[in-house]
This record gives sequence, structure tokens and C-alpha cells, in this order.
Amino acid sequence: MGLDDVKLFGRWDWKNIVVRDPGLQRYICLKPTIVAHEAEGRHAKKHFGKAEVNIVERLINRLMGTGHVKVRKKQGVRNIYEKKHRLTSRSFTGMKITAYKIVKKAFELVHERTGENPLQVLVRAIENASPREETVSVQVGGVIVPVSVDVSPQRRVDLALRFLCNAARAKAFVYRKHIWETLAEEIIYAARNDPERSLAVKKKEEIERAAEASR
Repeated sequence: MGLDDVKLFGRWDWKNIVVRDPGLQRYICLKPTIVAHEAEGRHAKKHFGKAEVNIVERLINRLMGTGHVKVRKKQGVRNIYEKKHRLTSRSFTGMKITAYKIVKKAFELVHERTGENPLQVLVRAIENASPREETVSVQVGGVIVPVSVDVSPQRRVDLALRFLCNAARAKAFVYRKHIWETLAEEIIYAARNDPERSLAVKKKEEIERAAEASR
């Protein structure tokens, strides 16, 4: 059996997956591969090496550590926001085999609820959750002002994966659901471009609105 015959999680085909966004076609890797349980930093020292890592493996790697969470803390009459690691260190402990199983179960739910190849649904979700422009802070005459800039294709994919994983983590924490259930829901709603149900799409639209106001 050649590599072209390998299926995602032994079930879904890598072929005939369409990336509609021309800007992301080079940065969403869909080469048939056996998703490794250890990344081993294969792309760490290579420029744009992430573009050659399979998109499902990148989702798994992103799920291993979604970052810190802002927690509101009362200090007198003011609300202070602190970044806390404890809220994300329950499910996301850096163990890749755990993240691997979460993504596998999430893909099974996506296929069960949509009847489609979950890889195609994930690609649509990334396209819909990736912002095209954002703001950066620039100092002009002693004043820091936000300026709208275009987002590079690789950063668009990075942000989309981060938004999807953060949204799944937040929903699992608030609604007391399994993380693979909330990840499946987030992928499905993001693929439908539904900002009311998808926190990732909502976050993307917030960033683009702020960038539009800063033009």
C-alpha cells in the first residue's frame, strides 16, 4: 500500500479536498500522511516549514496548548484582567496522544452530523475563521494609534486554528461538555460561517471590524 492509499484515521480520503480561498491553497497542507504521535520539531528550523505540515497534525499540535485565559479580578472599583494558565492546563497538558484522540473523536462526530468528509469541513472552517486584515499599533508623533494591515496567508491559518481551539476550550469549560463535542460543533458552525454559533467566526469578524475602523 502506497502513501496515496493512506486514509485519515483509517476512514476518510485525503483526495478531492477543495481549498476555495486562493490565498490559503499553498498553506493548507493536504498531502496524505500518517499523523505522527510526536511532532519532533520537524519544521522548527525551516523557513515557512509549517506550510508543509499536514493541517490535521497542525490542529492536533495547536490543541495541545491553546494559551492562557484572561480572568477578571476585582481590585477595588476596577476590574483587572490577568492571564491564568490553570484554566487551560486541564485538558491541554502537552500530551499529543490525548489531543490526537480528541481530534479523532471530533472528526467522527462531524462526519456523523454532516455526512461529509470531516477534512473538507475543517478546510471550510479554516477559510471562514481566518481574518484577512487586523490592526497593529504604530507610534505617530508620540501617540500610539491602531493601523489596519493585511494578514499573511500563513498567519491566517495560524489564527484560524487558534480561534477554533480556543472556542472549543471555552465552550467545554462553560457548558460542561466533552472537548471533542465542542470542537466538532465549532468546526461545523465555522464551516457554515455562522457567527452566532461559532466563536471563531465571531472573533474573526471582530478583528476585521476593528481593522476596517482603523483604515
